[in-house]
Amino acid sequence: MQHSNKGFTLIELMIVVAIIGILAAVSIPLYQGYVVKTQMSRAVSELGAYRSGFESNLSGNSGVNNQSLGYSPSNLTDDPVAEIATVNADGSGHLQVTMGGKAHPILVNVIVRHERTVSGAWACVIDRTAAPQWRDSFNPGNCTVL
Repeated sequence: MQHSNKGFTLIELMIVVAIIGILAAVSIPLYQGYVVKTQMSRAVSELGAYRSGFESNLSGNSGVNNQSLGYSPSNLTDDPVAEIATVNADGSGHLQVTMGGKAHPILVNVIVRHERTVSGAWACVIDRTAAPQWRDSFNPGNCTVL
């Protein structure tokens, strides 16, 4: 009489568990990097949307503040009541937010800024000095990182 064994041996199960562990060890850090980069891109994009309001309010008499910009705080930013716009007497200025809130812990205290020159040119600047775990791969690509 022949016995047919059905099922997996302990060695086969251990090999499968080891493979799953290796895949998890590689994929989880990659996934977290993608989440951080996506959140940075989102913050830069959301802040950049207020540049047109900044320009129109700058040329008018209404002044530039959160209300005149129609600012709606993101859940990725730290202080929803802080004024995001600064205008200098020469016409230059910037829009700025600090990452926090529901942002990835690596991004907490990163400052995202859109700077306006006197001539009206805009540039994106990211100040990562308060984020020790920052990696260059987190830059959305169109910003200068300090």
